[in-house]
Amino acid sequence: MTLPVTITPDLWLRQVFSAKSACDGGIVRRKVRDVERIVGRPAFELELRRRGFRAVENAGQFVIFCNREPVRILD
Repeated sequence: MTLPVTITPDLWLRQVFSAKSACDGGIVRRKVRDVERIVGRPAFELELRRRGFRAVENAGQFVIFCNREPVRILD
C-alpha cells in the first residue's frame, strides 16, 4: 500500500491498526521515528491504551501486540 505524500495522524493510526496482522490479533512493527514524526509518541501511547494493546521499543522499532494478552520479556 502506498501512503499519500501527506498523511494525517488519524489516517496513519487507522492504517496501522487495520493491517491484517493487527486485525487477527497478531503483531505489527513500526519505526519509532515514523511514529514520532506522524502521530507523536503521546498520541500513539494513548491509542494503545484505548485499544488495550501493548508495545515494546527496541533498536528504533515499536513492536505492537494487537491483543490484550500478557507480554513477557524473555532474557
